[in-house]
Amino acid sequence: MASTARKVIRRQPHPPGPTYTAYSPDGKHLITAGTNNAIRKFIVASEDEPETLDDCQELSTGIAVLNDKFAVSSEDGIVSLYRMGTNELDQFLVRCSLPVRDVALSPDGNWAAVASDETVVKVVNVKDMSKVISLKEQSKSSKHVSFHPTGNENRTYLAVSCTDGAIYIYSLSSEQPVLSKRLDGMIQALDPEAETTSKVAWHPDGRAFAVATATRDIILVSRFSWERQRSFANGHIGQINDFSWSPNGAFLASAGADGKLVIWETSTQSVIKRYDQSVTCIAWHPKENTLSLTNHNGELVTISDVVPEDKAELLQASLQPAPLLYTDVEVPDNSRAIAPAPRRRRSLSRDPIDELLGFDDDEGDDGFIEDDDNGGYVKQRPNGKRAYDYLTEDLPGSKRRAYDAWSPQIHDALQSGSTPWRGNRRYLSLNLIGFVWTVDQETHNTVTVEFYDREQYRDFHFTDPYLYDKACLNENGTLFSSPKTDSKSATLFYRPHETWSTRADWRIQMPPGEDIASIALSESYIVVCTTNGYVRVYTLFGIPFRVYRQKHSPVVTCASWRDYIMVVANGAVSADGRTQMTYTIENVKRDETLQSNDVVALPPDGELHSVFFSDNGDPLIYDSEGVLLVLQHWRSPGQAKWVPLLDTKQLDRQSGGGKESYWPVAVAHDKFHCIILKGGEKYPYFPRPLLSEFEFKVPVTSASADITSSNPALGHEETVVRETVLLSLLEDFVGDRASTSIEGHQKSRRENAIDKALLQLLAMECKDDHGEKALEICGLFTQPKRTLDLAIKIAMKYNRGILAGKIGELKASLEDESMDFEFGQ
Repeated sequence: MASTARKVIRRQPHPPGPTYTAYSPDGKHLITAGTNNAIRKFIVASEDEPETLDDCQELSTGIAVLNDKFAVSSEDGIVSLYRMGTNELDQFLVRCSLPVRDVALSPDGNWAAVASDETVVKVVNVKDMSKVISLKEQSKSSKHVSFHPTGNENRTYLAVSCTDGAIYIYSLSSEQPVLSKRLDGMIQALDPEAETTSKVAWHPDGRAFAVATATRDIILVSRFSWERQRSFANGHIGQINDFSWSPNGAFLASAGADGKLVIWETSTQSVIKRYDQSVTCIAWHPKENTLSLTNHNGELVTISDVVPEDKAELLQASLQPAPLLYTDVEVPDNSRAIAPAPRRRRSLSRDPIDELLGFDDDEGDDGFIEDDDNGGYVKQRPNGKRAYDYLTEDLPGSKRRAYDAWSPQIHDALQSGSTPWRGNRRYLSLNLIGFVWTVDQETHNTVTVEFYDREQYRDFHFTDPYLYDKACLNENGTLFSSPKTDSKSATLFYRPHETWSTRADWRIQMPPGEDIASIALSESYIVVCTTNGYVRVYTLFGIPFRVYRQKHSPVVTCASWRDYIMVVANGAVSADGRTQMTYTIENVKRDETLQSNDVVALPPDGELHSVFFSDNGDPLIYDSEGVLLVLQHWRSPGQAKWVPLLDTKQLDRQSGGGKESYWPVAVAHDKFHCIILKGGEKYPYFPRPLLSEFEFKVPVTSASADITSSNPALGHEETVVRETVLLSLLEDFVGDRASTSIEGHQKSRRENAIDKALLQLLAMECKDDHGEKALEICGLFTQPKRTLDLAIKIAMKYNRGILAGKIGELKASLEDESMDFEFGQ
């Protein structure tokens, strides 16, 4: 195709607000709809003004176009069908009681699918509106609907994207719709009116579809295995508003809240062009190298030669295949009509109590009691699901004993760095070394271990018949554990990264009936905490080293660093009926207890999210309030205290009111390393998210960043407190031994930072003539002999002679104390 200069045409068909557009399949017409009660019909390649259809509803929410007709949905719950040739309203297809969010027309033009704030998706026959197919499997309202583009092999698929983050794939080939697949963990949960898209965009060849993820990437999902196969990654830094395949599938266009329009090459999933465009809806011309966009300003923007010249000839090629990694045998449509194969129970399955209370776990629950032999001991609902009778046990009229036995509320076990199941995937471990993740393959799992430093370590992948549910990763090796079952004992498996022997990995089974609650791995030992209250310590090559029973149980979690282990367990019951969380720190090599069953400092009603050691060996916790705390003076029995290093709610990036949280990964080099979670997400998901790091900032004041910048004294005060804590951690680490040159330099740097901040505070107080406070500051210097002379000069600079004299007296008294000490020695 001959190349011409790129041309951008801007028009204003609608007032500001969400605006939508679509081409007719023959490329002759372009339809737009917006917030006003007017639809614009443009004749492509014509200079004439567009035709206006006034007989329509306000606040349009979606548009679907064929050669002879088009449908428009609106927030008032009406879907209107128009004739393309005459521009007349043909009929009102659907009237919903709640706003309609999207509409789609089947490729043959016989059916219209409607997504609305109702939980039922309606599929209406456009020739006979009395024929309505109701899709009722989804529990939440739907945001998008999308028909399969080809309907090949006598199949008609419809994809429904729901506001709870689930995708439902229906087969409409028979008279009764069949749910072929429910997909979790691919799209994010969104509000119905959110600008971010969660739609399914079928590839033109029909073998796959694309969806936008919460991590601002677009993933490709196979229609045969319903698994993710490719990723269009790192194209946007904002949430994705819309994306669309080119007519032959050779390219993908995506637009985000970052104001970028990105053109991808499908075969390589690489970016070939970026444009600065604010976009709410994308439409490719069916035959030309042209892209039309609408935005929130009500504008229609048409870009010719949108694909660069060196790639443009691909648009004229025949239908390009979706870039699948592999093609599995397709799952039959009657998968819902036959009894499902028995499946093992996952450790974190969806509880109907959570569903009743609105907790959003992404994992479905098939019920761990299976009526395999049709014995009738599991009550079935008409839809084949087990009834939850216990939800109604407390209703009036039910027979039940008057009083139940009271039991305390205990803290569940957790494995730091791991995530629950989402779809068929979960992370077993995430840290600065790498990450371990597993995929449920029904009869077994597949485990992948990947590293950030691939020059030093080599990634590996293996089939897991043991169904490992916990893992730890460090510089030396990877540790796994599997839960016990009726036929197998709990298993511990360690695989070193490098070895000079032929076989260095090993596997140990726990005693019968004893399950693994938590595991930890250090450069010296392996720690296993079990449900029987035992702490089992092994060397790195499987030699049992210590075993003892915890005073408090059940165990919550554990962590380790070098020869030290920290075990967190449920302790005594507090007044609110919850158990207090206690911790014990031991040196297992010396068999020495440093802290014994002290209390973990959590806020009221707070939860523990993670426990780990820093790179310098200091224990840290991260709680549900987003506060990172370090255990100070933990090497001195009875002297330990939890000190906050960072309150993530006071980060400067939180001042904009954005809803984000942070998944703790590590503390290293005096920084908090984490994964930023947006959109109400609680756990990181695939593809692997990027790590972020934040400097420590002790919450000494609730002042915002704006107030802190206007009052620099607050920043200096925080510096003094923070550096004092870090200095004490360093001094505890060095202890009585001689410090190294690096440790000596770090100590001097800390002391200088404290004294510098105190001198800056002193100057501010001298300027404001706060003499008493200024003198008090002088008593806080870590290096008074050198710093008091500077303090006197600062006082004299601001003509505070009396203050300078008192600082001189303070200096003299400190010198006298020093001489008396030396004389006594």
